[in-house]
Amino acid sequence: MAHTYTLTYHHIVFSTKLRRNLIRSEWESELHAIFRGIARNKGFSIDCSGGTENHVHLLIRLPANVELSKAMQLLKGSSSHWAGERQNDFAWQQGYAAFSVSFSVLDQLRRYIRNQKQHHLKVSFEDEFRAFLRKHGIEYDEQHVFG
Repeated sequence: MAHTYTLTYHHIVFSTKLRRNLIRSEWESELHAIFRGIARNKGFSIDCSGGTENHVHLLIRLPANVELSKAMQLLKGSSSHWAGERQNDFAWQQGYAAFSVSFSVLDQLRRYIRNQKQHHLKVSFEDEFRAFLRKHGIEYDEQHVFG
């Protein structure tokens, strides 16, 4: 084969520092546009995004030449700077979770991400996050999972 063809999807989840309700409804849509712009400028894309006032879900598409850790550094760093200009105490948590996504479940995941506000009327972010870690077989220490 003369060329390499690859595209991976990742479901990314991260929260505000201490899961505080810092994502203001009046600038939430602009925040998600910022994520899309950062990705576009750096050679990858945000397929879908959503969240609540204390966390974000992103479905990102990464080509072979973009490392996940670099994409996350760019997304969180630039968006934190932008949000901090609107709210001086804004900060993201230190880490993030990233889960690989099969092409066969993309539509289901898109619906889930777009309906975060309704979903979290029933399930807390903390319970949801632990469930994702268990579902994907990721070991964690309860004392350190939320920083």
